[in-house]
Amino acid sequence: MAKTAVINVRVEPELKQLAEDLYKSFGITITDAINLFLNKSVMEGGLPFELKQPRYNAETEAAMAEADAILDGRAETKAYKSAGELFRELDRELKEESR
Repeated sequence: MAKTAVINVRVEPELKQLAEDLYKSFGITITDAINLFLNKSVMEGGLPFELKQPRYNAETEAAMAEADAILDGRAETKAYKSAGELFRELDRELKEESR
């Protein structure tokens, strides 16, 4: 079947380049990839992948996992006698990192 329909899509140039590089590694073009996507969508009767919005960003999820590990006793923690002691240690760590 001859391909005669045209679809114009606007994307960020960086995204386009990353996609082109990826698909080139598979030996296909963006046009080929779009045709694969559309054919698979028709076969599936919808999007060919699960679509859902993440509840939290990666940084928040990592912090929550760390908090769970602390609560479950799977992570090392350190106790401080006072807030001042904590802030002094943080100040020392920051000074060491900046060297």
